[in-house]
Amino acid sequence: MKVLVVNCGSSSLKYQLIDMENEEVLAKGKCDRIGAVEGEIGKPFIEYKAKGEKVKEELPLPDHTAAFEAVVRYLLDEKVGVISALDEVSAIGHRIVNAGPFFKESTLVTEEVINTFKEKSMPYAPVHNKPALQGIEACTKTMPGISQVLVFDTTFHYTMPEKAYTYAVPMAWREEYGVRRYGAHGMSHQFVAEEAAKLLGKDISEVNTISCHLGNGSSVTAIRGGKSVDTSMGFTPLEGLVMGTRCGDIDPAIIEFVMEKENMDIHQMMHALNKTSGLLGVSGKTGDVRDLRILRDQGDKGATLALEIFEYRVKKYIGAYMAVLGHIDCITFEGGIGEHNPEVVKACVGGLEEFGIKYDDTHIDDEMYEGIISTPDSRVKMYVIATNEEIVIARETLKTLGK
Repeated sequence: MKVLVVNCGSSSLKYQLIDMENEEVLAKGKCDRIGAVEGEIGKPFIEYKAKGEKVKEELPLPDHTAAFEAVVRYLLDEKVGVISALDEVSAIGHRIVNAGPFFKESTLVTEEVINTFKEKSMPYAPVHNKPALQGIEACTKTMPGISQVLVFDTTFHYTMPEKAYTYAVPMAWREEYGVRRYGAHGMSHQFVAEEAAKLLGKDISEVNTISCHLGNGSSVTAIRGGKSVDTSMGFTPLEGLVMGTRCGDIDPAIIEFVMEKENMDIHQMMHALNKTSGLLGVSGKTGDVRDLRILRDQGDKGATLALEIFEYRVKKYIGAYMAVLGHIDCITFEGGIGEHNPEVVKACVGGLEEFGIKYDDTHIDDEMYEGIISTPDSRVKMYVIATNEEIVIARETLKTLGK
């Protein structure tokens, strides 16, 4: 049985075709820089890996629909493709960041489910749910008749205690509209916590982890015994760390202040907070850490400040979750930034040596390193672990279908 996993991020689409008989990955890759505008340093591209071959092609990717069509083209390609017909795919699993209170567990796609998702769930992750919906609709159009399952990042975070997920807002908002902390990146945090426990040689129920998922969207989660007890993202993925184009934590009063000064409506403001803030807003040039590092090395002050703010905010959350957990066994770094930017990761934990957190500088020049990144005498182990949300999604897909 083959499961195609579609993982739509705000500017990316990761995919894997997995043979679930032995969990063998037949093909995988990503479409990146989706929606990039002319003038940005990097151009949109697709990466495809299968049969020992790796292909990278730059091509226009204005939205996630175009990205999915490119993926299908490669899967069916005569030379590097791994299927001869689309009906060889038994099911499709979609990563959904946050559907609000309407879906708490993985769910089979039906017309009713899609209508609920479209009509009620969009506001809970406005940056992600729109591309996710595009991915679902593209799959339905291109691969009709194949079962699809929605797998939710928020499921992992439903173990948070009430004191962690409750906002100090009027009770009516919480009861009538589901206003609470939902979190995101749950599948990534779950997978990495399980892998970290294996590396430590312990049962996951015995391990406390601070998981740092750092990418265009970033979050930090406090995990006690394999269960989420607090996380940086909130009602939507806008809260928390400074991200590629998202502001993260800000004083809510800023919203009214700037709206009055700029004569903005709420839709314009939310677009600004989600799409033109964060690292892009600080640097004034790009929200991509890869590009920011280049600009920083060239002496660009805006890029330097953007990276410093990002690293500082991660460190603040690590410190906060050390207090929440009391004892921590390890800190993990995953995601596009966490897995490939050792200088950034080092800065995120710099100055924490008094807490027994010591970074091993021998890995600072290896941008493809995976494994332990703490020194032998560090009381807290630190790891770079390549996250694999896709296998979590594939397993949940089969579980939901009862197969």
